[in-house]
Order: sequence, then structure tokens, then C-alpha cells
Amino acid sequence: MKIGVCVGHQAQKTDEAFAKMVKNGFSCCQFISWNPSLWTAEERDHILAAAEKYGITITAFWCGWTGPVVWNFYEGQETLGLVPTAYRHQRMNEILAGAKFAKSLGVNTVVTHVGFLPENPYDPHYPALLVCLRKIAETLSADGQDFLFETGQETPVTLLRTIEDIGCDNVGVNLDTANVILYGKANPVDALDVFGKYVRGVHCKDGFYPTNGRELGREVKIGSGKANLREVIRKLHKLGYTGSLTIEREIEGAQQDADILEARELLSNYVKEAEEAK
Repeated sequence: MKIGVCVGHQAQKTDEAFAKMVKNGFSCCQFISWNPSLWTAEERDHILAAAEKYGITITAFWCGWTGPVVWNFYEGQETLGLVPTAYRHQRMNEILAGAKFAKSLGVNTVVTHVGFLPENPYDPHYPALLVCLRKIAETLSADGQDFLFETGQETPVTLLRTIEDIGCDNVGVNLDTANVILYGKANPVDALDVFGKYVRGVHCKDGFYPTNGRELGREVKIGSGKANLREVIRKLHKLGYTGSLTIEREIEGAQQDADILEARELLSNYVKEAEEAK
């Protein structure tokens, strides 16, 4: 399991971001892109040149979408991902466009937040959502790409059922080890018992459970929250996961850099422990 980091997509800034990665000892990343206007030939060439220059592997393209975004338990239900019918068609097309951009970068894994999947399989909106998700999965499959659900807004069993109902073998999970906690849905160690065989990407992150019914829990640096990354990595190793472990720290500035470097050392030790325990 190789340790990487999340890199945000900014216009003509990738060279700078990759140089910083190399300086900090990273050689792989998930590329986080929320702006479809940047999915151009010019940006493609800039990113490819930077990746070649610094020897960077982009393990996944995290595909965002336009429209309102509210990260809580109320407005979030109406604004996040493909679940809200008002934005579904637009965002489906954006994800398909993002996947094509990813393919032009040589990236075969596409990740996104789908939104608050309905817990009730008889929810009247669920069948149409499945049609949308199946369309994305089938389109990506034809291009040799995987489509991964970023965890968090749904319980593990709801995510498992949705993947099964889509019925495409290129659909999987990008396990965000903090999101399942921040949304109060699960802990990442036990979540692996439910959907572990579908995990094809990992965001290493930490946090605490919600303390009220409206706002998400608090994200913190790796090792200081409830995620138990040591046990997550041990379990991933037993499941045969060989993909990357991508550090995500959702703050900015010097403290973000310090926390990421500390996390890299911590995760390196956990990976070594897991490998030695076999």
C-alpha cells in the first residue's frame, strides 16, 4: 500500500502542487477537481507535463460537480451529489465529462460523492437514481474506468445494496475513514466487514462523531480522532487491498502541511506493522 496525498485542481497550478508533493516525499495522489471549466486540452497538457516532470502517478480523479453544496444533515439532503433530482441530469453529464478528462490523463478511477442514498429501497426516487448511476457505470466501463462512491452520507449496508443493485463490476468504494464517522453512519473498521471487498481507494482522514443533529462531526489530524487507522490498514491488508492510502486533511496553510507529514510517518508505520503481521 503506497501512501499518497490529495491534490486540489487549480488552473495552471499543478506543476507547483506536484513539486511540493515530491519535496514532501510523495509520488502518488488523488486529483480533486470541482470545476468543469478546467477540463480542457490546455489543462490536460499542463497536468501531464507536470506528472512526467516530477514522476507523479494520479491514482484517481475525484470528480466534483456544479450547483449548491451544503455539508450538513439538512440542506445537504437537497444539494449534495446525484440524489437531488433538481441537479441530477446536469451532474451526471458533468461526471461523464470529468471521466473523459480523467481518461485523457491516463486515469482509470473516478470518484465522487453521490449524496444521501435513501435508506429505504422502496423510496420512490431510488429507481431513477439507479438508472442514472448505472448509466455512469456503463459509460465508464466502456472506457475501461471504475466508478467509486466516496463514503460518508450513507450507511455501509445502504451503499452495499446500491452497488449490488447497479450490477456493474466496475463500481466500488473509495473509503473515507473519517466521513463515515463525521456523518454518524459507522466506524471505518466495522464498515469494512460490510463493503470491504468493494474498496478500490482510500482517503486516510480522522475525526469525531456529530454532537448535534444538524452539523457533521469535526475533522482532526490523523491519529487524534476515532478512525483507528492502524486497525483499518491491518484489515485492508487482510482483505488483499493493494491500492494507495491517500492522506486528506481539510484545513489550509502550514498546519495542513505539518499534519500531512506527520500522517505520512504514522501511516508508514501502520503499513509496516500490517505487512509484518502476516
